[in-house]
Amino acid sequence: MLELTEAEFERLVSEAIDEIPPELAEMMDNVVILIEDEAPDDAPEVLGLYEGTPLTERGEWYTGVLPDTIRLFRLPILRICDTPDDAVDEVLITVVHEVAHHFGIDDERLHELGWS
Repeated sequence: MLELTEAEFERLVSEAIDEIPPELAEMMDNVVILIEDEAPDDAPEVLGLYEGTPLTERGEWYTGVLPDTIRLFRLPILRICDTPDDAVDEVLITVVHEVAHHFGIDDERLHELGWS
């Protein structure tokens, strides 16, 4: 398992978020990105998780709701990485994957696009 401090991992996440094209970043709405050490007990191998209502499914009813959440799981990501470059790549893939869910893109399409 690759060793990175929480601060180093947060920097990788920040850099991955900066890779989101500005026109897409501006469209993100009512979503927060969190870093947690471990994935849920029922899915310990999961690297990230989007919880909420995708932009494509929001209607007039969508008002006054808590933010959607993108959760990134630090230790599962680091467990599959051997080098710092692996971590950069995996964090970027995971951030893009979960942000895509916020935009309503499902796992099948992400796989087709090479982001799974």
